[in-house]
Amino acid sequence: MLFTRRPRAPAPPSGPAGHLAGPLPPGSVPDAAPRGPGWFGALAVSVALALALVTFLILVGATAIAPTHTVVVALLLSNVALVLLLVVVIAWEARVFLRARRTNAAAARLHTRIVGLFSLIATLPTVLLAVVASITLERGLSPWFSDRMRNVVLMSVDVADAYLTNQCQSLAREARILSDDLTRARPAFDVERAWFESFMTARAASLGLPIARIMRSPTETVARANIDILKDPPLPSASDFEEAAKSPDATCLLPREGRVFGTLMKLPAYDDAFLLVEREVTRLAVEFPGVSRAAATEFLTIDAGRRSVQIAFATMFALIALIALLSAVWFGLNFANRFVTPIRRLINAADQVASGNYYAQVPFRKTEGDLQHLGESFNKMTQELSRQRATLIEQSEQIDSRRRFTEAVLAGVPAGVIGVDGRGVITIANPSVERMLGRSVADLVGEPLEAVIPELGGLPGDSRARPTQQQIQIARNGRERTIDVRTTSEQSQDGDRGYVVTLDDITDLVTAQRTSAWADVARRIAHEIKNPLTPIQLSAERIRRKYGKVITADKEIFEQCVATIVRQVDDIKRMVDEFSSFARMPKPAIARNDLTEIVKQNLFMMRVAHPDVAFTLQEGEARVSAAFDTRLLSQAITNILKNAVEAVQAVPEDVRGESLVAVRLYEEGEAAVIEITDTGKGFPQEGRQRLLEPYMTTREGGTGLGLAIVSKVLEEHGGGIELNDNPRGRGGQVRMRVLREMRRDAPTEAGTARPAQVPETPATSPEPAA
Repeated sequence: MLFTRRPRAPAPPSGPAGHLAGPLPPGSVPDAAPRGPGWFGALAVSVALALALVTFLILVGATAIAPTHTVVVALLLSNVALVLLLVVVIAWEARVFLRARRTNAAAARLHTRIVGLFSLIATLPTVLLAVVASITLERGLSPWFSDRMRNVVLMSVDVADAYLTNQCQSLAREARILSDDLTRARPAFDVERAWFESFMTARAASLGLPIARIMRSPTETVARANIDILKDPPLPSASDFEEAAKSPDATCLLPREGRVFGTLMKLPAYDDAFLLVEREVTRLAVEFPGVSRAAATEFLTIDAGRRSVQIAFATMFALIALIALLSAVWFGLNFANRFVTPIRRLINAADQVASGNYYAQVPFRKTEGDLQHLGESFNKMTQELSRQRATLIEQSEQIDSRRRFTEAVLAGVPAGVIGVDGRGVITIANPSVERMLGRSVADLVGEPLEAVIPELGGLPGDSRARPTQQQIQIARNGRERTIDVRTTSEQSQDGDRGYVVTLDDITDLVTAQRTSAWADVARRIAHEIKNPLTPIQLSAERIRRKYGKVITADKEIFEQCVATIVRQVDDIKRMVDEFSSFARMPKPAIARNDLTEIVKQNLFMMRVAHPDVAFTLQEGEARVSAAFDTRLLSQAITNILKNAVEAVQAVPEDVRGESLVAVRLYEEGEAAVIEITDTGKGFPQEGRQRLLEPYMTTREGGTGLGLAIVSKVLEEHGGGIELNDNPRGRGGQVRMRVLREMRRDAPTEAGTARPAQVPETPATSPEPAA
């Protein structure tokens, strides 16, 4: 049968069947020795090398982990464990090599040479690197812990202490001078306090003391020098006052807060009073003593444990070198085993052919390179000995080629073609079906036809006797389509029956027929109705003028009836005008215009007319130009914006939320897209596509011509319109497409040819700006 997939004939032992991916074919040669899982060895080597690298980085201080004693011990144990694991892995790989030597297997001598060469190449650089690293470590650390370096570090502490002592002595000397001056001015302290403080300020300034105070306690200041050089200086504590009271000389106050250096001494001429003088020093003078002592302590500590550190580092480097050596040995063994194994298979297969087994096949892996090519050549040679099987394979390939040819023919058919077996299960489908149903061909094959197209209701009962034809409506991806379905039956020589279902998308054809019919109806209605409307309106107005002054009884009812007649006539005229506009749609005079400016003008008018609705525009940096008729496209945009506003206002205020109409303008391939999104009621899920047809509306009082006129305008421009849901929630979205460039067959002021249609693209553009 044409649409029934046949199972492929079994392939020969060579080629894909010769790969080591399953059971070996008959007559094939197995490996000389079974091997363990190679991934485990590769994993062990990778982990060992990674840990060696991490250990090296930690030891040289290239990571945030400090090489403490605990860290070094943990790394040491981990590396030892991985060394033992590598030894086990190498022993597992070496057993293949040892077994081949013991049994004198094919290519055993070549195996031995490769293993020896790799081991030699791996050992020499590793040992040399370990020796150089140890010597470099010793030579690099020794200069840093020499006697000269020790003296420099310890002398820095003495220098810092000498600096502090010198500062204390200098400040104490100046404090004693100021104390003597204040003792001589003691009489003025009780009589002229202002003169006394002025005198104290002058003497402190002459001595270069920014702070000078006479204090009895940390919280009681008797007098002070009025020099505001330092703000909020630190004050002595109670213990400092007790120490100064016991000391006959000045007490030095080392810097405690900030950079202030002070001296506190007792004033003999004053009752329980002390003199406090302070001076600010540099930050280096404050921090240098502590830094020098910390550096000296750290230097002595490191020097004390330097030998053990060197031993630990040397041990670590030795382990790292050993890991690198064992990893290289494993790589050598693994490479030798992988290199020799296919050669050994070829030698064994050649021995079998020499003994009379002409069906011997050599399995190979795709990663074996030239050896794979050698195995393929050997297998092709033995295949020539099985002509009968080759004949069956050739016939199977012919059947498969015919099937692929049929699929290629169906792929070029614009209509959807589905092959169905007697049970109603899909066996084949072309790409056109994928576009119509929104599902891939791989998903469709094997599915029941009734489940894939439930609107069809399965195969028609009379399709077995004769071809059948019907039209159905399907809804996929938010769009309704009208599909013309033809079903034919076929029967193979074996009696198996199948069906061919052809699907033609006639949505545009049906829409065009309906639009044409409605245009003719609109033209007739406009002609028949418009003529009597003017006499009716004039008669009503004449009745009002002539009898409005005469009628006194029920005059209000009279005026109301006449006004109703005039108003209804105006409404009928408006509907007739819309019918006329739809029936006599003018041909567009297409020229290249600024689409961005047209959109902005329409938005401005809508903002003025509807201030209660928020309008936003999202556009790119560059202005968008397209080929269109300015008047017709502006009318289409106005209709869509008006519909969006009415949809928003139709939502009850208690659930409306934000009243928003968002417009997005961007380029998409050969077309310019105007995307209008609102937060209104949205579009119905069923019958949505029919809203583009004349006289189809969901709004009370609507004529159903607005979207039909917009659709017709866009078609005349070679574009199209899509009705989608608001991707952000409640509301609808309208995508309008027009050509960006004028085509040669586009209508201009001198011609009326229609432009080529813009290829329809799915609504997959980004969400509009809110």
